[in-house]
Amino acid sequence: MSMNKTFGSMLIIAGTTIGAGMLALPLASAGLGFTTATLIMFGIWSLMTYTALLMLEVHQYADHQATLNSLARDLLGRKGQLLANFAVCFLMYSLCAAYIAGGGGQLNDKLNNWVGLEVSAQTSTVIFTLVIASIVAIGTHSVDMVNRVLFTLKVIALVVMLSLLAPNVEGGYLVNMPVEKGLIVSALPVIFTSFGFHGSIPSIVRYIGLDMKALKKVMVIGSSLPLIIYVFWQFTSQGVLSQQDLMASNSLGSFIGTLSELLHNPMVSQSVSVFADLALATSFLGVSLGLFDFVADSFKQNDKKHGRLQTAAMTFIPPLAFALFYPQGFIMALGFAAIALVILAIFLPVAMVSAQRKQLLQTSDIEENGYQVAGGKPALALATGAGVLIIAAQFLQMAGLIPAVG
Repeated sequence: MSMNKTFGSMLIIAGTTIGAGMLALPLASAGLGFTTATLIMFGIWSLMTYTALLMLEVHQYADHQATLNSLARDLLGRKGQLLANFAVCFLMYSLCAAYIAGGGGQLNDKLNNWVGLEVSAQTSTVIFTLVIASIVAIGTHSVDMVNRVLFTLKVIALVVMLSLLAPNVEGGYLVNMPVEKGLIVSALPVIFTSFGFHGSIPSIVRYIGLDMKALKKVMVIGSSLPLIIYVFWQFTSQGVLSQQDLMASNSLGSFIGTLSELLHNPMVSQSVSVFADLALATSFLGVSLGLFDFVADSFKQNDKKHGRLQTAAMTFIPPLAFALFYPQGFIMALGFAAIALVILAIFLPVAMVSAQRKQLLQTSDIEENGYQVAGGKPALALATGAGVLIIAAQFLQMAGLIPAVG
């Protein structure tokens, strides 16, 4: 097993996680203060890394080609399989539609303003989708290679962005306490969705094979990179603007505008814009790769050229159609994304591991070298409770009982 694949897989996990949603983090946690926001991020990172390791525990007893569709069928029966399929399709198709709409818009802007080509918004959207679809259809290796280049550029844009902001950080802003307690609950769904990468786990297992040592490394390091980057980003953005200013910036555009004005430096908005474009592209690659493998497994598509083309059509045409013809639809769907992600990243891994541990106890053939995540039943119960809390927060927000953020 080459170190090369392990490294590339870490970057796919990190690239999928650090999406354009990262830019909404300072807005979502504006009223929390830096310390509280960091503690919540650390808690959610621990939860998501734990459930990613649960997924590996499930994968070790299955075929390395398995996706959530077949894992849920084998461990949770028909109902579990249907729930898994619904959560994966709902979440990944709505995310892909959002990435296609966002990426198409960004590309259109660049083609018209930077290159001077007169291209319609629809054409840009189709071009953007075709490029990503081609990379994914060729296979995980091509996603890995392209993702490395984009991730490197993304880190460069991030370093530029942070180095422009860092000298202006004021310690006083960083010690602010939460403005109101309700905001802590409000911020949960946004921060939670910023740590989602679980849809890509089966693709990584398929790519690396069942090398548990390498896979554990990929999950822990791949999910830690976003945590480190998010903390730096929160440190600089929350240290440069007061809570009042942050809470007054109700949209990403106004937030970036406020930063640029404050520093009298147009490079801030340029580096943020480049970062956002690259973050969107790496996230789209990771999510659509997971969806592609899921569709291929669900419809038993072969791995030859013709089969991969059919799978690519099923993966990309529905979200493209949504983004072109019904843009309001996926914006509504994204409102429910946190709920679908809780099912996919918390409830399903917990349920599958519980079922599997029970099976192994009954047949009493737990392999001596079988991997089991520490924590036992208390940890599983804690993870489930956290999932219920996040869903409750999302519903309270939709009902208008707590403030919506981000």
